[in-house]
Amino acid sequence: KSGLDPGGAWHAWGMACLKAGNLSAAREKFNRCLKPPMDLNQLNHGSRLVQDVIQYLEATVRPILIADDDYFATLRELEATLRTRSLSLEMMCEGKIQHNSYYQECLFYLHSYGTNLAIISFYMRHDCMREALLHLLNKESPSEVFIEGIFIPSYESGKLHMLENLLETIDPGLESWGVYLIAACKYLQRKNYYHILYELQQFMKDHVRAAMTCIRFFTHGAKSYTELGGKQTWLLKIKDHLKVYLQEVSRSAGRKKMAFTFRKKMSATDVSRHINTVDLQMEVTKFLHQCESSGTSQMTGSSLPTLFGNNNMKMDVACKVILEGKNIEEGFGIAFRVLQDFQLEATEVYSKVAKQLVKQQKYSEIRQLLKCVSESGVAAKNDGDNIILNCLNEFKNIPAEDLDNLIQDMDSDENKIQAYVMCHKLRSAYLVSVRQEKGRAVQLVQHVRQLAESSGDDVVKAICAQWL
Repeated sequence: KSGLDPGGAWHAWGMACLKAGNLSAAREKFNRCLKPPMDLNQLNHGSRLVQDVIQYLEATVRPILIADDDYFATLRELEATLRTRSLSLEMMCEGKIQHNSYYQECLFYLHSYGTNLAIISFYMRHDCMREALLHLLNKESPSEVFIEGIFIPSYESGKLHMLENLLETIDPGLESWGVYLIAACKYLQRKNYYHILYELQQFMKDHVRAAMTCIRFFTHGAKSYTELGGKQTWLLKIKDHLKVYLQEVSRSAGRKKMAFTFRKKMSATDVSRHINTVDLQMEVTKFLHQCESSGTSQMTGSSLPTLFGNNNMKMDVACKVILEGKNIEEGFGIAFRVLQDFQLEATEVYSKVAKQLVKQQKYSEIRQLLKCVSESGVAAKNDGDNIILNCLNEFKNIPAEDLDNLIQDMDSDENKIQAYVMCHKLRSAYLVSVRQEKGRAVQLVQHVRQLAESSGDDVVKAICAQWL
């Protein structure tokens, strides 16, 4: 008559029936006020009213597990124990709940009015992981339901191995679990739970991704190559994963249909390339670890370069290797292989090294670097000259004698003239210019005269004018 919503009254009546143990009457009353959710896959446990019903039913049945000292119990306790004994045995038997009327009642309400997450969480609470997984598969629930309802509770309660065993029992190839497993990996990565992630990737036999996780274990947080030296076992694990992957690829190459759809794929040439990178990184690590231990190490950068980074980082590795040895020659061989393997811009690296040597005032080492570059057999004609020209931006810091020696080491007269001009040594530029073939010499001397005029060097200007 008053137009109020009768839902609350029906719910209270239903709860009263439940408490009185009249389960069928309760169903009828609840049927008038409970509604199934619009979306069964929503990430919650359904309406508050349904949750109240489940909570009450679960609380009503609390199994009493039989203790060893039962014969001390009073008669009344003994009676209670006997009454609930059948239930406690069901609970102990792998959490099987099929035969208990109150649990059956829970399942009725969950299936009628609950979400998939609520049903799965109920199974998980009562140690029925297998049922939870089968429900997930049958309803083709999205991966979020798997993460929230099964995966997180499993690893939080230390049951990850049990979950893995069940996944494998239900589908030995793991194909039906692919979407869920990849989602679990992404979740763990977001949370930075890399140790659980690595364990899961090994279970999935996803060797390429497992190798990538090992790279992170190797590089993450290391401040020096001494630290990386202690983490070299991860490099061996990377190689192991990649080798196993290669074996699996070659084994399945004969079959028409390639299995392992959810595992990361990579071409055999790429895998071989990565194995080479790991080998080279091992060599770099041993070398730089040795340099740091013997105290020859000079460079201290903010981040530690490894060969697993981008090309700029790889170039930093090459520079570091050349600069940190006892002399330039010691690390040059490894650095040269880094440059060749990754097809890096060699002149850029050598120029960086030379600039660093200028800062360290090791001018004789620059000459040793030029010798190594020319003996490497792949240097272009002007590479050595370009390295010196790149250093000369710092010419103000280089003592006159060392500066002259460096310019004298250049191959091309044109480059020498350019170098002298850069360093404002116009008289020296004039002396080299006049040695050139007559037509070219005239052009060069005219250029030097213009520079002398604009810089106010009357002496050189006069010499040039006289020669011309």
